Amino acid sequence: MADSPKLPESSGEESGERAVGAGRVRWRRFAVLTVPAIAVTAGLGIALAQGALAASFAVSGQQFKVSAKSLEGEGFAQYGSVDVNAREELIPVAVTAIREAKLNSLCQSVVTSLPIIGDISLNLTAGQKTPVEASNLFVDATQLSGDAVFTNIEIGRDASTLDKGPADAVGMQDLFAQQADTVSITDLHQTAWATNAGTFKLSGLNMNISKGKKECF
Repeated sequence: MADSPKLPESSGEESGERAVGAGRVRWRRFAVLTVPAIAVTAGLGIALAQGALAASFAVSGQQFKVSAKSLEGEGFAQYGSVDVNAREELIPVAVTAIREAKLNSLCQSVVTSLPIIGDISLNLTAGQKTPVEASNLFVDATQLSGDAVFTNIEIGRDASTLDKGPADAVGMQDLFAQQADTVSITDLHQTAWATNAGTFKLSGLNMNISKGKKECF
C-alpha cells in the first residue's frame, strides 16, 4: 500500500508567529477604535485646563435662532472658544459677551423633529414695548448678522487680555479677539448653541409651541 502523502509540518516557532500576527491585527483594530475617544478626552482636558470652554453647562444637540429689531450694548467683547455637549464632543463657537445689553423685539426659536408627529417649534418673544434687559450676557454662536456700529473698537487683541466686556469674558492666550466700549446692532440675526446671563429681564414674555417649522428668521 502506498504511503499517504505527508503534510508539511509546522514548527512551534511558525505557529507562534501566526498567533502573534493575529494578535497584532486585533490590537491595531483596538487602537483605531480607541484613539478618537482618547483624543476627544485629551482635547476636553486641555480645554478645561486652559479655561477655553464657553458655556458652563453641557449644551444640547440643537442650535437655536435669535433675532432682535435692535440691540444696544455697553462693554462688548468677542472671541473664539468651544462648547461641550453631553457626549463630550467639542463644538467651536464665537462668544459674544456684553456687560449690559438692551434688546427690542426679541425672538428665540428652536425646531425639534419627532417621529410620526414631525416638526415641533418652540417660539419665545419679548421686548415688544419695553426692551429686554440683560447683564453679563454671553452668547455662544456660529452665525451672526446685522448692521453694527462700534465705538472705540479694538480688533486683533489677544483674547486673554480683554477688559471691556464682562469680567469673565476672556479667551485663550494668543487667540484673536475684539472688543469695544459700546455696540449697536439693528436687524440682528444669530444662530447659537447657548446663552447665559447674570440677569435676564424679559418684558412681555410670550412662549408657545406649535406644529410645523416656525423660526425667527
